[in-house]
Amino acid sequence: MSSPTPPADNTTIQVELRDPRLAAFLAWLVPGAGHFYQGRIGKGILFSVCILGTWIFGMYLGAGRVVYLSWKPDDIRWAYFCQVGVGLPAMPAMLQFIHSRRNPRSEPLWGGIMAPPVPAKVRTHNDQGDLHFWQKDLAHYFELGTVYTMIAGLLNVLAIYDAYGGPLLVISEEEEEEAEKLKQKAAVTT
Repeated sequence: MSSPTPPADNTTIQVELRDPRLAAFLAWLVPGAGHFYQGRIGKGILFSVCILGTWIFGMYLGAGRVVYLSWKPDDIRWAYFCQVGVGLPAMPAMLQFIHSRRNPRSEPLWGGIMAPPVPAKVRTHNDQGDLHFWQKDLAHYFELGTVYTMIAGLLNVLAIYDAYGGPLLVISEEEEEEAEKLKQKAAVTT
């Protein structure tokens, strides 16, 4: 658990956390889950609400089309490398990408949720492709949604680090001096 355990001399606080690697993985998988695993419920709620709220708002702004993985010469989706920091919510884009690479002419999975845009070359009835129409229909909301989902992914990277490293304990100079004096006193008496 993460309950502070005061030592006998009251100079430092020790925080016992569960496995930091598992906590970091859980924090990546679902924002806040690593903190829940460690028993840091307040931080878990804070990270879950803020990061997932930012992610959902970005998806709303972009009508669900702003998160996709594409690695085509005319459309390399660099934004996805930030968005994937949010974990499981970004995984359908990876699965859609794999599906579209294996079956380029097949329909996307799950009604096209997080599917890469169909390029103009594949469709014969238009000459511009899906991405052009997405950006035209959504105007600046396409870019805003992309930015919000990228920010959510990058914020979760910070939350992952917090789950791995544990809480930051701030010790004042007076407490450090007192601890040093107690160490010197203990060294003299032994």
